[in-house]
Amino acid sequence: MFSSVAHLARANPFNAPHLQLVYDGLAGPSSSPAGPPGPPRRSRSLAAAAYTEYSCEYGSMKFYALCGFGGVLSCGITHTAVVPLDLVKCRMQVDPQKYKGIFNGFSVTLKEDGVRGLAKGWAPTFIGYSMQGLCKFGFYEVFKVFYSNMLGEENTYLWRTSLYLAASASAEFFADIALAPMEAAKVRIQTQPGYANTLRDAAPKMYKEEGLNAFYKGVAPLWMRQIPYTMMKFACFERTVEALYKFVVPKPRSECTKGEQLIVTFVAGYIAGVFCAIVSHPADSVVSVLNKEKGSTATQVLQRLGFKGVWKGLFARIIMIGTLTALQWFIYDSVKVYFRLPRPPPPEMPESLKKKLGLTE
Repeated sequence: MFSSVAHLARANPFNAPHLQLVYDGLAGPSSSPAGPPGPPRRSRSLAAAAYTEYSCEYGSMKFYALCGFGGVLSCGITHTAVVPLDLVKCRMQVDPQKYKGIFNGFSVTLKEDGVRGLAKGWAPTFIGYSMQGLCKFGFYEVFKVFYSNMLGEENTYLWRTSLYLAASASAEFFADIALAPMEAAKVRIQTQPGYANTLRDAAPKMYKEEGLNAFYKGVAPLWMRQIPYTMMKFACFERTVEALYKFVVPKPRSECTKGEQLIVTFVAGYIAGVFCAIVSHPADSVVSVLNKEKGSTATQVLQRLGFKGVWKGLFARIIMIGTLTALQWFIYDSVKVYFRLPRPPPPEMPESLKKKLGLTE
């Protein structure tokens, strides 16, 4: 039992650099080869050198633009597809006495608004999350390259989890500014009966009542919700993909078909999504209540909801975000495959670092 616990501890994706080297079997006295060397692994530089199979260069403006387009499709389509579930989740958060659970929430909504009522808020959802996806995925690739160039090749490998966390947090900061106005309109449409049924009705009314503040007063709680969510989404996904190819998939990624690679992407995305939902749910509850009410602050809402209140609707959100995240990564990776964008393999230790550690001649 203890050996399995020790293995899980070593496999922790958030290891410090020294522990990561031990986990990779590349540090400490035991790192010297005890038997015949295994087959040579394909290096990252060799994989990137196969430029002829790609439509553009990694880190080029075309690469970033197409990554942003992939983000538009992945976030816009998936969030719009789950609008009915999102509507019920929001109503459970702002009026738990009336909407007591997922199935009860659907039942009450259907009785009061009919089937069309389940689609309330689809327009601001599609526009807002498309803009968010553009910034989230596009800027993530930008910041990942930018921070990697700052760190250098060796530190990028050793501190890759920190790199994923920093790049995703930076990207989400801008993504939430793009999302905030549409998120505010969506919540008003979904949670205030009789306020407005469409974005065209809601936006002018909100501006007339509260000015621009109506659209951006929820941006700070959005950062509270989305930045931890996105940090978990990207870092957990990147390290889960790495772990799946290392421990689960019986062959290197370079030998897998595109379909097999996309299956790995979907599985890693779902695992990341479950953790994302848990990490970001309290702030999501605050955002839902804050956008419904006038004059309240995030602190006041948090104090009023209390510890139990902020976890209302968690099960619905786990189902929604788990599926959502898996589909988002699947669509995003499919866009990369379709446009023949560079998709570097899981990271490997640079040759220069291997020489420093005495692992090569």
